[in-house]
Formats: sequence, structure tokens, C-alpha cells
Amino acid sequence: MDPVYLRSAGTSLLISFDSGEAEVIHWGADLGTGLPDLGILAGPLGHSSVDARVPAGLLPQASSSWRGRPALRGHRITGEGSGFDFSARLRVTSAAAEGGTAVIEQSDADAGLRVSSRLTLHDGGLLELRHTVTNDGSTPFQVDELATVLPVSPDAVELLDLTGRWCRERHPQRHRIQQGTWVRSGRHGRTGHDSSLIFAAGTEGFGNRHGRVWATHLAWSGNHEQFADTIGDGRTMIGGSELLGPAEVVLEQGASFTTPALFAAYSDHGLDGITEAFYSWFRSRPHHVLPAASTGLPAGKPRPVVLNTWEAVYFNHNLDTLIELADSAADLGVERFVLDDGWFRGRRDDHAGLGDWYVDGTVWPDGLTPLIEAVTSRGMEFGLWVEPEMVNLDSDVAREHPDWIVGPSATAHKDGGRLPLEWRHQHVIDLVNPDAWQYIFDRISALLAGNNISYLKWDQNRDLTEHGHAGRPSVHAQTLAAYRLFDELRKAHPGVEIESCSSGGARVDLGILERTDRIWASDCNDALERQTIQRWTGLVVPPELVGSHIGPTTSHTTARTHDLSFRAITALFGHFGMEWDVRGVQGKERDELRRVVGLYKEHRDLIHSGLPVHTDTADEAFQLYGVVAPGPVDSGTAAVFAFASMRTSASEAPGRMGLPGLDAERSYRVEAVFPSPADADYAHTFTQVQPPAWLAGGAVANGRFLAEVGLPMPILNPEHALLLKVTAL
Repeated sequence: MDPVYLRSAGTSLLISFDSGEAEVIHWGADLGTGLPDLGILAGPLGHSSVDARVPAGLLPQASSSWRGRPALRGHRITGEGSGFDFSARLRVTSAAAEGGTAVIEQSDADAGLRVSSRLTLHDGGLLELRHTVTNDGSTPFQVDELATVLPVSPDAVELLDLTGRWCRERHPQRHRIQQGTWVRSGRHGRTGHDSSLIFAAGTEGFGNRHGRVWATHLAWSGNHEQFADTIGDGRTMIGGSELLGPAEVVLEQGASFTTPALFAAYSDHGLDGITEAFYSWFRSRPHHVLPAASTGLPAGKPRPVVLNTWEAVYFNHNLDTLIELADSAADLGVERFVLDDGWFRGRRDDHAGLGDWYVDGTVWPDGLTPLIEAVTSRGMEFGLWVEPEMVNLDSDVAREHPDWIVGPSATAHKDGGRLPLEWRHQHVIDLVNPDAWQYIFDRISALLAGNNISYLKWDQNRDLTEHGHAGRPSVHAQTLAAYRLFDELRKAHPGVEIESCSSGGARVDLGILERTDRIWASDCNDALERQTIQRWTGLVVPPELVGSHIGPTTSHTTARTHDLSFRAITALFGHFGMEWDVRGVQGKERDELRRVVGLYKEHRDLIHSGLPVHTDTADEAFQLYGVVAPGPVDSGTAAVFAFASMRTSASEAPGRMGLPGLDAERSYRVEAVFPSPADADYAHTFTQVQPPAWLAGGAVANGRFLAEVGLPMPILNPEHALLLKVTAL
């Protein structure tokens, strides 16, 4: 059987069938044309080992003497008990490739199991892989795990993954790859604040713009594991799997289970190359919010400037106050006004009301219509906060349907069964129960049908601990039911955009992003924290999908105080907005805020379609990053960069820093555009007797000079930033 060989955008995937199973010979740099006889890759056999060469299978299995994690774990249940057919011997029965997609079938007739693998190498170099196992036997088969994995090169010696907590999501951690298995388990019932958005293995010291990197992401919003697995002969696999509870997936005869997609990218120029592959895939989707011009798809509307009311009024909903806030927002150029938590029945704080998705008549005697009309008459869209997957015990729906509350007991709340501990005074509504699912669908659909709502901020404010349906674990089924809820609501109301918010950034993955139009990266609007959160969220998720707001002068979550310019520049590199009572912003500060809104509108098309670039800075006190216009027509014609001082430095001055990603032969003008001498924050930003020579009038140089020699950066006070505009001459 001929090998499968896929190539795209500098990446190639080679799969051989010489061993009888599908073996991934290579995933990484493009191998070009004219492959040799793959028999030359047969390696030696060592002492005290199996008397055959052990393949690095597309589905690693113990039957081939793979000593690492097997891809498929499970067993057959018969009248004699369980545990049968625990070790499948899957062998290839067919393989076909067309364009960038290959489908490979493997089966074990004796075990009654068949696995179909579908691999697509997308145009931008992003690989998408998923497996489907089918039970061809006559008795049930319990699936304990079905993992998607890929091998990495022997010179991948360092591993980078991400971790975090509430208000500090997606922070990097690195360590040496050593023999054994590094596992990151997510048992939150959702993706989790500490979930690693990406698993990246790379060459020694790989960075933003240098080194070879192999990276994977598991597109799943429930329990999961991501791992790197290095066996004794030095081979390393990276991948992930859904983390299944006991008997969550039991296949009857003829039934199938499909894994979440594993997305994988290779780069020979550091992490920015990984990001380019993911962004290319996102922006090529027909339903993407803002397709890149190079896709040939019709351009989407620009991402609107948002004002969210949470940190402006919290639960204190009052029509007159909110209309004043809408007036102030419209004056600043806001284009979408979002009413946050507190509008529905009984919701005066976070102890009650979840599940009762009716407008509270005591606060809104005429419904939401007066506010919606006030907002839309001022040229803004109206958005609304909801949390459809959750319920308070103090709610009419919980009192009327206690059996709809998720718990570990088959009797649940209805008969006094034990419930999970409360989290933010709330529980989870059982979407696996068809009556509960239908109620939630009907209520949210009725809200959308009865009101001029353009946008839903969809929250999910707790982990799904001890999550069960009818006494059995059900995170798998709940996640699929939530996906179906998103899908059906979008089908019924195709013009409504949805944001995925989950206590901030606890549900950020490509599974939820296939159903939503943006994510809320974190409940923390502190600009210093957001610099790191957004940088690592942006490793995978493009900025047009990442909500990024200017918060109040003193942060709600950290009590830090920052100048407007630092908060604004941080927020510009995302889907920009404000979460702030802007009625109190007056004088020079209001002029500055209005100018920031204008800067976002001027540059958002570039920021939301361009290629990301991150300078490798020797001093971690500084960050220099930006967006360069994409190709093929506009490549390198414009860019915007942010230079940020994160903390005090051991050096007296930052020194020269390169501006990467520009066309080497073009000439450019580099200008500092914000803050400028007329802005209120200008004097606070700098701490220098004399600025760099170029700062006053700009600098002119070609792209090669700017990348290799760079420009001397100004001395900034800690926790300040400067916005740079780059224009081709």
C-alpha cells in the first residue's frame, strides 16, 4: 500500500503502512518531492527488546509492543463479565488521500473493533486529526480512552504549556523533555482556567521568532488530558484525549465514538509560525466573523466597539442610569452596548434567579424594550448577558423541577439526594435531560425572538464537579448537549453573535469557538495582567475573537491603578471595548478616550486580519509585539506595534529592538502615535531626560534594517506602553 503524503505551507505529513498499521514517519518540515524507499528507515533491534521493529503508530498500541500510552483503551462487556478484548491489534484495511485529506481505516476482526482516522492538512499548514471507533462486535464495548497523538523530532527537547487560575489565565511554563509522561489533566467539566491552550515541543531555547516547534491543541470543552509521552528509546509523542468517566461511553453493536479534533502545527521560525497556522485556519472558515481578504470570501463587518455594563453598574439596574450610560457610550463612538447580569427575575445579587430567564418586572416594568430602543436609536447594537447552563436553588425553575439539577445521585435533589457543593451559590442544570434542555432552548429563543438583541454574552460560572445524569457521570453528554444548544440557537437566530464567557477565560478552546464569535479571555481587566493573558491566548486565538476591554482606572480585581494609555494600548490588540462607567470620564481624559476609540477604528481591519509578530527580547521587562498587513496584495504595507514596559529593568535603557515581519526591501516610516504630547498620560509614560532621536519626527528605514538593527526604544515608566505605527513609503 502506497504511503499517505500530505504537504501544505511548509509542513508535510508522511504515513507508511509497511508494518501493517498506520505509522507516522514524519510530521514537520516539508520534505519536497521524490520520496525514497522508506525501507531505509528500518532501525536496529537492541538487546532485551521485542524481536520486531516497534512503529510509532497513528494509534499506538500494546499489540505492537509500544511501551508508552496506548491510543485506545477499553474492554468488551459480555454475559461472562467485563475486561474482554482489552488489547486490540488494529491493522490497516484501506487508505485513501484526496487533496489535503486522508482517510485511513484500521480494524481488528477478532476484537470486533474498527477505527477510522481522518486527517486534513489545511492550506495554512494546520493539521486536523480525529478518530472514530466503531463496535462491530455483538456485545457492548466500553471506551475508556481514544487519544489523538503525533510524533515529534528527536531534537524537540523542551516543552512549553500553559497554566493559570481565575483572573490569571494562560501563563507559560517550560521544562526539559525527559523520559516518561508529562500529563495535564482537566477535570473541571469545562476547559478550565488552568487548561493548557497548547502543548508545544521545540528545539533548545525556541522563542517567538526562532527555533523549530511542534504544537497541538485539543478542541474540546469538557474533561480532557494533554500530554507528552517519551519512551525508553527516545521517541516522543504529543497529543490529547477526552478524559472519560466510568462507563461514560459504552458502544452497543454498530455504535461509534468520535474523538474531539486534535489541531497540530509545525513551525521552523518559532511560536509566531504556530500562530500563523492557527490564524490561517480560523480566518478561512466561511462563518468567521471577519474573513481575511486573501480568502476570497465576502468581508465581514468590522468588530464593533463594545461597552459592557458590569463594572459600570454591577447589579444596580436602573433605566435612567443605563440610558445615561448609553448616551455617554454613544458620544465616545461605542457601537455595541451589552447589559450584563441582573436583568432577570429575582436577580438582585448572585444568590438567586439563575434559570428563571424572564425579564424582572419589578426592575423593568415595561420589559427591556425602553432600554433597547434607547440603545439602538443611538446607533448601537444591544447585547444581553445570560448563563443558560446554570441554576440557583433559589429560583422558580429549581423549585418546580429539582430533578433537573445535576448531581452524583440518581435521585438528585428531588428525593433528598446529595448535590455537589455550591459554587458562586449555583448549580448546573442537566442539559442531558431532554425536558431541561428544551426549557432552556425555549426561554433563550423567546428572549431573542421577542427583543431586538444582536449579541449574547454567554457565561458559565462554575466547574462541573461530580457531574452526573441518572446516577452516572455525564460530562461527555453535557458537553455535547451544550454544543447542541449553541448550534440550535444559532440556527434559529442566525443574526445573533455569541460570546463564550466562563468565569472569564475558563472555556477557551476550538470546540466552543466553532460555535461562538468571540471569547472573554479573563474576568481581569487589569492591563498588566492582560498583557500576559492576551499574549498567550493569542498564540492560538486571533485578536478579533478575543474580548479586550478598558477597565476602570483602578482595577476591580487587583486594585492596581494604571494610566488610560496603558489600559487602552493593551485593549487595542483584541476585540476592543470598555467595561467602565464612562459617564465619569471628563475633560482631557475623555478626549483621550475618544481618541483611543478612533485609533481602534482606524487600525482594527489591520489588527483583525494581519500576521502577528513578537520580538524576542533579551530583557523580560519589555515586550514588543505587533501586527503586519497580510498578503498577497497588501503584504508588509502597514503594521502597528506596541512597546510595553512590564516592570523595572536591570538595564538603564531598553536598547535597540527589532521590528520583525516587514518586507525586507520596502522602506517604512515608523512613528510613535499614542500617547502623544497632547494626551493626558504623556508625561507619566516616559522617564528620560532626552528621548531617542527618532521619537519626535519618526524614523525611515527598510524592513531588513528595522528587523536586524532595530530602533532604540524610549525609557518608559513601568506599566506603561507606546503605540507605534509603521507605514510603507
